[in-house]
Amino acid sequence: MIGWKAPSVVGLEEPETALHPAAAEALLEAMRGSSRSVQILATSHGADLLDNSAVPLEAIFPVVTEDGRTWIGPLDDPARSVIEDGLFTAEELLRMDQLQPDPRASMIRKVNLFDGMAGTA
Repeated sequence: MIGWKAPSVVGLEEPETALHPAAAEALLEAMRGSSRSVQILATSHGADLLDNSAVPLEAIFPVVTEDGRTWIGPLDDPARSVIEDGLFTAEELLRMDQLQPDPRASMIRKVNLFDGMAGTA
């Protein structure tokens, strides 16, 4: 295709939704394979992806919203510790609202996704 350029980032919103649980591994493998040529960002609330042993803890970036601002960052130390110790899984912590980004991380960002949009339809 003339003038077509491959994307540098692909975002997937809960790709495991409506997916048969047995296909989760195939989905993860396809995402992993694709990540060799394009950055893959996926959101998930499901254990099939969050708790998969092939997904390193370094690849999990919790997202929280406070006062209209979104925080994204690597796992905080308490979450990392309880997951590594086998006390809870990432998905269980998410369900308990205990999966938090590390507030000390240099890569954490506050983003207001709707700045300047007041009054627009």
